[in-house]
Amino acid sequence: MKKIKGIGIAIVLLFIGAFSYFIMNFGPIISGFGAKAVCSCVYVGNRSVESVIKNELGAFPLNLGTFEWNESDKSTSGSVFGLAKSKAIFREGLGCTLVREISEVEIRRAKTHVDLNRPVLNDTVYWPRGKKLADTVSHDLDMKKLNFAISSAFENTNIEIPANTRSVLVVYKGQLILEQYADGFDKDAPQLGWSMAKSVTNMLYGVMTKKGWIDVNDPAPVHEWRNDNRAAITSDQLLRMSSGLYWEEVYSSVSTATNMLYRYSNMGDFALGQPLHTKPEQEWVYSSGSTNILSKIIRDKIDSSSYYHFAQDELFSKIGITTAIIEPDAAGTFVGSSYMWASARDWARLGMLYLNNGEWYGEQIIDPEWVKYTVTPTPKAAAGEYGSQWWLNAGEKGNENNRILPNVPTDMYMMDGYEGQRVFVVPSFDLVVVRLGQNKKGGFDYDGFLSSIISCIDK
Repeated sequence: MKKIKGIGIAIVLLFIGAFSYFIMNFGPIISGFGAKAVCSCVYVGNRSVESVIKNELGAFPLNLGTFEWNESDKSTSGSVFGLAKSKAIFREGLGCTLVREISEVEIRRAKTHVDLNRPVLNDTVYWPRGKKLADTVSHDLDMKKLNFAISSAFENTNIEIPANTRSVLVVYKGQLILEQYADGFDKDAPQLGWSMAKSVTNMLYGVMTKKGWIDVNDPAPVHEWRNDNRAAITSDQLLRMSSGLYWEEVYSSVSTATNMLYRYSNMGDFALGQPLHTKPEQEWVYSSGSTNILSKIIRDKIDSSSYYHFAQDELFSKIGITTAIIEPDAAGTFVGSSYMWASARDWARLGMLYLNNGEWYGEQIIDPEWVKYTVTPTPKAAAGEYGSQWWLNAGEKGNENNRILPNVPTDMYMMDGYEGQRVFVVPSFDLVVVRLGQNKKGGFDYDGFLSSIISCIDK
């Protein structure tokens, strides 16, 4: 009996230990992700709480969380079995912020809201400078075939792994040709781009280099590195994710990426605190941390009085973007790796800007040399898959068939975000394609999707 009792006690202690480990390590990530998702999807994306809990938070382990919302102050709370509590708050013009390390009172006192100078688009002016859509399309497009290709992107043919496409938009020769939306989404609905935000961080760097505020080939202006072995890391190496800093871009478990996003108030500080794993330029490692270091540098370079207006005034407004929001962390720095929202039409405008080599109807917003730099493969990306915060389709040197999308031209480059957010730019076909959704487990054929659209063009 004593032996059985001892085994029972050991099992109970083991369970308590495992539960405690889970709550301490996974709990804040689950509750933090959920509280932030509910807050942002409801108050930025204008969706229902029920839709968010069913879709964004419906699968294990996120469904272990319990989430509540407070309409009076536009905040949301999350917990796991009543523990590991998290809270996210909404502020106008800033979106939602997860409360971490810094008190809610202090966060709200630092910045209550931001009045963004959004452009007003005219109903009688053709898109993208206005809202009006053209009545005719280019004669070299097979519209029947294109309609079929777009509609197919919304079909959940695989019950186990549904496509869950929410928006598709096609721009050809500067003209919005076709768009389609799932129920609950439309042309004005801001949608989270996740890591597509990285490509926008690249754009903001392009604006700064044009102004002469920074030289990306100089050592990155990170004060904390000035006296150690990271002092020589350049902004270019951060942009191309070849800095040598240690990083784990893993979302299925506790990692540097999930800790940064859901446990820390100052994401840039957390990321720049990582040690060197290798010497700079020795390997390419995809890293949201590198992008948030870049975001911190952007903030440090801009006068505090204009920081929260910089992206809107210097980039978004110039190209007619009216829905964009980049959400900040608790310390007030925009989360340039992950937290930008925009409508499908506004994501398309960003793609068009680079398709046009940084020019927007006569105004050179970003230098063409910057766009060329952006889409040049970084040497250590073996399959030519990455440039500067944009994904490429260049292929392996000497074997271009080894590329991300083998049936799509090698000059294609794209913004790429978690769960299937994409903005494809194909210069050889004068094409921009936006696809937004929530596909799980790789349940979407991007190669087939984009190649089917390209095949509709008689070139």
